[in-house]
Amino acid sequence: MSLGTGTEALARLAEGRVDHRFKGLPPDADGLTVAELTAQRRNLFTDGFTTPVLALSAERLEHNLALMETYATRHGLAFAPHGKTTMAPQLFRRQIEHGAWGITLAVPHQVRVARAYGVQRVFLANELVDPAALRWISAELAADEDFRFLCYVDSVRGVELMDAALQGTTRPLDVVVELAAGEGARTGVRTEAECAAVADAVAATGTLRLVGVAGYEGEVPRADPERVRAWLRRLVALAADFDKAGRFADAGPDGIVISAGGSAWFDAVADVFAEVPELSLPVLKLLRSGAYVSHDDGHYRKVSPFNRVPEEGALEPAFRLWTQVVSRPSPDQAFTNAGKRDAAYDLDLPFPQVVRRDGTERPATGIEVTALSDQHAWLTTTGDADLEVGDWLGLGLSHPCTSFDKWQLIPVAEVDGTVVEYIRTFF
Repeated sequence: MSLGTGTEALARLAEGRVDHRFKGLPPDADGLTVAELTAQRRNLFTDGFTTPVLALSAERLEHNLALMETYATRHGLAFAPHGKTTMAPQLFRRQIEHGAWGITLAVPHQVRVARAYGVQRVFLANELVDPAALRWISAELAADEDFRFLCYVDSVRGVELMDAALQGTTRPLDVVVELAAGEGARTGVRTEAECAAVADAVAATGTLRLVGVAGYEGEVPRADPERVRAWLRRLVALAADFDKAGRFADAGPDGIVISAGGSAWFDAVADVFAEVPELSLPVLKLLRSGAYVSHDDGHYRKVSPFNRVPEEGALEPAFRLWTQVVSRPSPDQAFTNAGKRDAAYDLDLPFPQVVRRDGTERPATGIEVTALSDQHAWLTTTGDADLEVGDWLGLGLSHPCTSFDKWQLIPVAEVDGTVVEYIRTFF
């Protein structure tokens, strides 16, 4: 799948028809293509969009893309942002245009989406032992010599299953040994001795090629800067030990891969990866943070590394869920028409930010979301709250990964409400 073919696939997204499948879009746009609707430059607030509707800020989206490009360049990091956050090929392309080495993904379906839209470098931050998926990836590698694919391994048994599924393939599949973040953490090899055993198993196959080490520091138990940096130094030391033992003699076009980096500790990753010693081959220091694209108004706002290094800049929350007050049964209670089907709620409830009435916005003073039903937000209000049935309430959200997955076609609006793009997601 070439970049040109991917461009053609992205162009075809604009040929899709707007209809009942897509929440929040204007009913009178039914039958238009996405391109035709985009060309109309409708206003989110006055041109027929219905509530609830999730919107992305055009300006903040671009700010976040540019900021992380600058950050990665400044720190000498390659960047493969985690695509499972958005599952939006249009955003994948923009991330790559902003300097990303490739896209990180988690499961085979996500790889298929990325390949359908021309992504040429994929880092699968997960183990992969499914025979059908392995055979499909092997066929992609055989058909496209420019396709680069890496995935985790963390057990001898997993290596054996991969080897069995890949017999007869023409290109080896590149793997990195995943080092667990600690006892009781998620996936990954628990000890360095076990890492060596997994690496030996890889070397004994003709179907796999060991190219590096990786892990996820966000799973470090009781994570704090000291514990996270200690684990990252273990990861770097593992790479150095493997290199000294000659395990990366045929590491491939990118040299030795050392990869980590979620959205909460990428400053620690940058600091420790700056300490990587000179190895026998060039080193690809691969950061994988994904939530930065939209950022958020809750969890990631609180844990962002830019809070610790404000001189490096700041991400901006780009999501806003617009919902409408449909009931005001008492002075201290109100209900809007967005609920669990529309808003992320796994980390925090939505945050009331602005009230919009008659074209005017004001802060959502004295309003709190206290619960979500399937299609209602429960609000408590104080005497400071000026809220009426019919008002639009703009909500900030927490956790991008469970916000994108509730919306198939998301309008991107400029600050005045002009919708300039529609982002298609594939979950």
